[in-house]
Amino acid sequence: MSTAIKPLADRIVATREEAQSKTASGLYLPEAAKEQSTLAKVIAVGPEVKYLKVGDRIIYKQYAQSLAELKIDGEKFISVRESAVIATI
Repeated sequence: MSTAIKPLADRIVATREEAQSKTASGLYLPEAAKEQSTLAKVIAVGPEVKYLKVGDRIIYKQYAQSLAELKIDGEKFISVRESAVIATI
């Protein structure tokens, strides 16, 4: 990561993992049929984050009110509150 991002409060900055391009039965999905992935890898955590650390893989609420999509220096990130994280992997 070329840009140092420092989230505030209980925010987490992560990179979204790519959605599956192939079904379990082996069929390839066109771009329009792919769902957005709700899996992400944590890049930075705010000072009030208690349960997550950099490098964790998370599952987050896809339609959380606190979800923000960011594009910095051509790289895509998401920012979400810790409370919108459902689980770690």
